[in-house]
Amino acid sequence: MTYSGTFSGARGFGSFRGFGRSFAGAARPYDAASRRAALDRLDMLATVFDTAFILPGTNIRFGVESLLRLVPGIGDALASALSCYLLIEAHRLGVPKLLFARMVANVLLEGAVGTVPIAGDAFDVYFRANRRNVALLREHFARRGYL
Repeated sequence: MTYSGTFSGARGFGSFRGFGRSFAGAARPYDAASRRAALDRLDMLATVFDTAFILPGTNIRFGVESLLRLVPGIGDALASALSCYLLIEAHRLGVPKLLFARMVANVLLEGAVGTVPIAGDAFDVYFRANRRNVALLREHFARRGYL
């Protein structure tokens, strides 16, 4: 058997261009309506992640992430992964690096403290990294006059 230098099953890979700029989150042009729609979608997700439910008889609100973080180990990882989706969307909106770093720090802080049993769960209920991040996004775009 000889080697011909080509693999017959590799058809279609010659035109593969990688993930391209759209996946990498490069700043694509957003008009005011699509930016507002993206922020509204992120706001809704942050509400579900952080404040969707209320503890009966109290004014304590918690979300899906708080419930996930009750599961040791994997729950913390899944909750942090949900927060990372908001970070990806913020990057796609083209936020400045300093603002993005602040948002990442919010998620890292919540994830790191969230690994501590009981105290981390309480911290997650009160810190609400996703709500903070959406507020940072809205403040940034309002200052720029994009909203």
